[in-house]
Amino acid sequence: MSDFYKDRPERIAALKKALGERILVLDGAAGTFIQDYDLDEAAFRGERFADWSCDVKGNNDLLILSRPDIVRAMHEAYLGAGADMIETNTFSATSIAQGDYAMEELAFELNREGARMARAAADAAATNARPRFVAGAIGPTNCTASISPDVNDPGKRNVDFDALAASYGEAARGLIEGGADAILIETIFDTLNAKAAIYAVQELFDELGFDIPIMLSVTITDQSGRTLSGQTTEAFWHAVRHAKPLSVGVNCALGPDLMRPYVAELAKVADCCVSAYPNAGLPNAFGGYDETPASMTQHLGEWAQSGLLNIVGGCCGTTPDHIRAFADAVAGLAPRAVPEPDPAMRLSGLEPFKLAG
Repeated sequence: MSDFYKDRPERIAALKKALGERILVLDGAAGTFIQDYDLDEAAFRGERFADWSCDVKGNNDLLILSRPDIVRAMHEAYLGAGADMIETNTFSATSIAQGDYAMEELAFELNREGARMARAAADAAATNARPRFVAGAIGPTNCTASISPDVNDPGKRNVDFDALAASYGEAARGLIEGGADAILIETIFDTLNAKAAIYAVQELFDELGFDIPIMLSVTITDQSGRTLSGQTTEAFWHAVRHAKPLSVGVNCALGPDLMRPYVAELAKVADCCVSAYPNAGLPNAFGGYDETPASMTQHLGEWAQSGLLNIVGGCCGTTPDHIRAFADAVAGLAPRAVPEPDPAMRLSGLEPFKLAG
């Protein structure tokens, strides 16, 4: 087993202590950082996968094994910019998502080695006064359990709950073995997928005999204020609060100008920490992102001053320069106070339901 197991309680205690003292800074986009290298097919393959049976260009997670120098440089850049917590480069490192590249069998290795790499970078940057943390990233996969892939067959599904749970559980096992301080289930567009991930992680905890914090982050896909599977922000929270996450938040899809109402909604109802890591605006006509560090900081600084945040970072289009600006903006500001909700029965469908006692 990894040496991580030996100091797990101390690490988790340090993370919770830090959250009580200040707004923690999460890192920025992995894809944006990697795209700047302009890698071709051969670069993605490296030596180990030179004879792979299909194209692998675009499989950013594979760089953990084929170009670890790039992944290390990314972690070091975000830590150097002021990130308190870095994500593993494992957003698509589930067996389901890796199926696009016929690399399902690599899923566990990708997660374990990705976590080891992030752990080493975080430990190298840490000081006694300022520990650094690793969030083991688990993305939503490229399948959805709630929505048919065929408009002519509403009942059709390309994945089921059990398959999702098995895939998520394998990824989580690798992340834990590699040394992640928390499991971050992120970019949640289908709550049923997220429930499968939560189930898998908690089953894994039971098997291992210990747990680490779970972090959740939902994606509100547009200004309708709903996930892709139709839930409002509060309804989503009601559906997942049983997991007792360390944090819940919003990421991706929207820029900071459009995301604020949904972050504020979570900040009002969630009895845990709240995170936000928006895109650098909506993609422009060329597929790029126009929000600068300064323009994003105007929004995120106000959110922090308004008491909405415990964790702040960046998603698509954000860079180390963005993270440095965010870190400067929230330095010295008090973290959001976690509320104690009144006793009530809270249920959800597409809308939230609350029955007070």
